[in-house]
Amino acid sequence: MIAEAEMWDMVLRRDPRSDGMFVYGVRSTGIFCRPTCPARRPARGNVRFFATPDAAHAAGFRACLRCRPGGPSPAAGQLALVRSACDRLRNDEREPSLAELGTAAGLSAGHFQRIFRRIVGISPKQYAIACREQRFRDALRASARVTDAVYTAGYNSAGVAYAAACPGMAPSRYRDRAPGVTVRYALAPTDLGWIAVAATERGVCAVELADGAGELRDRLQQQFAQARLQEDREGLGTLAEAVVRFVERPAAGLELPLDIQGTAFQRRVWQALGEIPVGETRSYGEIAREIGAPRAARAVASACASNAIALAIPCHRVVRGDGRPGGYRWGAERKRRLLEREKG
Repeated sequence: MIAEAEMWDMVLRRDPRSDGMFVYGVRSTGIFCRPTCPARRPARGNVRFFATPDAAHAAGFRACLRCRPGGPSPAAGQLALVRSACDRLRNDEREPSLAELGTAAGLSAGHFQRIFRRIVGISPKQYAIACREQRFRDALRASARVTDAVYTAGYNSAGVAYAAACPGMAPSRYRDRAPGVTVRYALAPTDLGWIAVAATERGVCAVELADGAGELRDRLQQQFAQARLQEDREGLGTLAEAVVRFVERPAAGLELPLDIQGTAFQRRVWQALGEIPVGETRSYGEIAREIGAPRAARAVASACASNAIALAIPCHRVVRGDGRPGGYRWGAERKRRLLEREKG
């Protein structure tokens, strides 16, 4: 067990991380509780700590009827409810309403939505939309006809379906893993290494950073394995120059036409990143709060790591809660140097 002083501090703060680590008994009442119990905190001199509920029982204490320390934690129960709802949203042919999801969980619709958003990071409706988009993409790959995929996924028309699920690309091409789509790219050297700017007809779909041009070509080949890659220094020269200029002079800003592919949650995160001014940073937790998902800091970090468009979607401006730079898809040293330049 951890030190008693630390356990007592967790009790005083009702630290959710402590749930399941230990229980505490109160001599004056003969009751033992979870560290997160909402009851009034006892005097420190009346408290004994136990590694397990069984140990507290053996010492003559009885379980609190309010926090029920012998059963599953409230957090575990809420997680189970949300997992069940996610299964319904992924698999039911008819999308259940928020009221139906709340009833199944034994909660009001509003209470259930707050729990779902806190755990998943987005609302049940946004999750359902993302699931439908994924069903459509999966059906496109498996179906001989686009029409079949449209109705399998639950859309009323092909236009609505592929505008939502695969913008910038015809659904039949997505179904076949985009073998006919041309992805043009240009390479340029900077003092942070080489950059690659890749674009479809819709806009920039990747900005990559690496130590050498050959490494960038290999990376693009992996990322767009089924597309037709075409080096186009002349056609994409202006975009590449804009990225180089931003690397050298961040105050100039960087505005590129983007072809963004991501989940609903990822797009919300990336949009928030684009609103961070040059020279400023935000923590993962701050971004989570800005998008209305205060408990989703880890999911925000995952969305930053999934960003394939360096600099234009400035995930380098998101740092750890203690102010340290944290990880970066293109290298921690590049992130540090970018931040130093922007704060200039």
